[in-house]
Amino acid sequence: MMTFKLHKTYLVLTLLILLVEICIAAFLSEGFIRHTFGDFLVVILIFCGIRSFIEANPVYIAIGVLAFAFVVEFSQLYNLLDHLQLRHHKVATIILGSTFHTSDLIAYTFGTLTILAIDLKTTPWKP
Repeated sequence: MMTFKLHKTYLVLTLLILLVEICIAAFLSEGFIRHTFGDFLVVILIFCGIRSFIEANPVYIAIGVLAFAFVVEFSQLYNLLDHLQLRHHKVATIILGSTFHTSDLIAYTFGTLTILAIDLKTTPWKP
């Protein structure tokens, strides 16, 4: 069952991770932090963002976040930006990404498993 409830801890985490992601995007153009750690963090950001306002089974949230990340990554493989004629729009390129990498799928998976393990260990779930 899903209910709407403000979780201040997750909201603070969301804002902090968003700030880190913005710094990564603004100040790093290549390397492990930009290309892999940023992908690891983005699923944690989305998970925490959802948990900020929605109380639901964290396993379902994690599965949804991971599925969403995979859909976005595979949209890059099939050139969704080109099909939507958005390749030259900076915001669309930032949000959807532009190139498919298997390593991104691995980073998304590890990020999701990490935040789920932390969430399940620190926040008791009551169905």
